[in-house]
Amino acid sequence: MLSWPAPLLPSLPGNGPALRLHDTARREVVQTEPGPVAKMYVCGITPYDATHLGHAATYLAFDLVNRLWRDLGHAVHYVQNVTDVDDPLFERANRDGEDWIVLGMRETALFREDMTALRVLPPEDYVGAVEAIPQIVAHVEELQAAGLAYTLDDGTGDVYHDIAQAPGFGGESGYDEPTMLRFSAERGGDPDRPGKRNRLDPLLWRGAREGEPSWPGPQGVAGRPGWHVECASIALGTIGMGFDVQGGGSDLVFPHHEFSAVHAEALTGTKPFAQAYVHAAMIGLDGEKMSKSRGNLVFVSRLRGDGVDPMAIRLALLSGHYRTDRAWTPDLLEAAERRLATWREAVSRRSGACAAEVLGAVRERLADDLDSPGAIAALDAWATATLAGGEVAEQDEGAPDVVRDAVDALLGIAL
Repeated sequence: MLSWPAPLLPSLPGNGPALRLHDTARREVVQTEPGPVAKMYVCGITPYDATHLGHAATYLAFDLVNRLWRDLGHAVHYVQNVTDVDDPLFERANRDGEDWIVLGMRETALFREDMTALRVLPPEDYVGAVEAIPQIVAHVEELQAAGLAYTLDDGTGDVYHDIAQAPGFGGESGYDEPTMLRFSAERGGDPDRPGKRNRLDPLLWRGAREGEPSWPGPQGVAGRPGWHVECASIALGTIGMGFDVQGGGSDLVFPHHEFSAVHAEALTGTKPFAQAYVHAAMIGLDGEKMSKSRGNLVFVSRLRGDGVDPMAIRLALLSGHYRTDRAWTPDLLEAAERRLATWREAVSRRSGACAAEVLGAVRERLADDLDSPGAIAALDAWATATLAGGEVAEQDEGAPDVVRDAVDALLGIAL
């Protein structure tokens, strides 16, 4: 699947501290320790609607991870999927009387445009679920052959993973069974499905249903893949087991990331699926989580269409910590627009406050679990000192150019 163009990434003098991130599985902030090539998988969109600010905030958080690793000298193998075959896509297409393929292609194209405008570094592998179906089928057959998966005897052809044979199940989320059951019901699972061995067993393959697309499947049973095995298969086929960061929104902790790990670990017989599971918080509007089901979405494309500078959108979203649920308000955007104007004025000067100090502070803050508010505060202080001239701090000729490059390379904001 086609990705989007990469923005130029300036090189910066020196280097910063190693990146530390909060690992959901270990419930603490840990140091990432990638090899020469850092590997990251971030779960992508289901393309039945435009990119809203909750999506954007998530992808910006992992864009910071990508940028910080690159600043440390690592190459980055970044993988993102597109869930281009799923119930919400079919439901929206049926509601609007539209071909689900056309709908998915259009919204994926709009997502690419939004990511380009927000200057998000593109994935090296951008893989749709439909592209991965042959590999998914092979993986489901492997699980069946190993006795780890079973087919319901109701004639549907639906295949489930037997989690009773999954040692360590629950280790990624840390949730108890009642919480898992609740989230499973809310987030696409079917805990009350008759015939399952365990209410939490995840769907691997859905047998063909009338009016739904289908493909040749395991043991010749036509149908389409389950959600979680899609990401397990794509990750195994691109970056393999034990990659550095599995990323996504906090609503993916369970069931999606838990079960993706279960599938991959069963297929390979090794652990862990990812070295760290990192999750971004939710963006709210009017006191509620921003979500399609609530219909309270603010779309990146709509803001762009209204003439809002994408860099102001990016700066507004980065002004809150990625792990803190936060609200989108007009005041937040207005503050970001003022800040952006101030920074641009400061970097337009011939000289400014010491660049080495602010570069070090920005690197240090971002390396500490992506403390973007702290990095922004350091840049605010630099801009204030620069615009005040020699009255506040000794001026450094050439500092504005270094700061401009640092804001670009580390925060992704073009000044």
